[in-house]
Amino acid sequence: MNYKIIVDSCCDVTAQMKERLGITSVPLTMLLGTREFVDDDTLDINDFMIQMKACTEKVGSAAPSPALYQEAIEAAKAETAFVVTLSSQLSASYSSSVIGRSYTEETNTGDVHIFDSKSASAGETLIAIKIHQLIAAGNTKEQIIGAVKKFIDNMKTYFVLENYDNLLKNGRLGKIKGKFIQILGIKLIMGSDGEGNIALYEKPRGVRQMIRKMLALIEKSEKNTEGQDLVISHCNNPELAERLSTEIKERFHFKEVVVIPTGGLSSLYADDKGIVLAF
Repeated sequence: MNYKIIVDSCCDVTAQMKERLGITSVPLTMLLGTREFVDDDTLDINDFMIQMKACTEKVGSAAPSPALYQEAIEAAKAETAFVVTLSSQLSASYSSSVIGRSYTEETNTGDVHIFDSKSASAGETLIAIKIHQLIAAGNTKEQIIGAVKKFIDNMKTYFVLENYDNLLKNGRLGKIKGKFIQILGIKLIMGSDGEGNIALYEKPRGVRQMIRKMLALIEKSEKNTEGQDLVISHCNNPELAERLSTEIKERFHFKEVVVIPTGGLSSLYADDKGIVLAF
């Protein structure tokens, strides 16, 4: 059967990964004050980061339009397309994809199944990798859907920010609290609560304690890591990502630990030096 994987641009994938996994990315739009940046292959991520740091206004993002999802689904020309979106609790990307799918029904486009990742960034990447593996193993559409739903329900996603500027700019963190956290060197470990909302898990001080807490969270999950994958997305922080990767490999038995830079949308919210981990 002919399958295709479609993701929104919060899924962190390189051009090489897109080609290898057969992925099409549907762009979100980043907002820096009144300026808009489309998160597609034409985005100059370095310039975007410079302008993001210089922005003193509110920052945010906009979901892809349903028409963009319709276009991606019809262009896939697949018997079955699997769509992976940002958590429906964090973005309208999921609802846009559902509407976009309804538009394709008039053109008799192949089956389309949409997965709410209940995550973002590295979490979406991990799901896309899982779908590709299931396709490569010769599973049927029904088997893939069942396996991926179960995978999402059991997936863990955590993130740590170095800078809280964008949380301050978009009003999600009070100014006094944000400055207090930065002065004390507290590195909040946050992540999905399992339903796609953001929850606070740990409040370590310093990098070493943060890494220990991250390793402890993996252990406390009681997930069998044997033969499984783990993804680390980083925003301009390859040193910390590799350090975390090395310690994870030494302590656990993941088949592969994928380290990848964040794309535009993930960079907007992870901010400079942010780390996102999913397994």
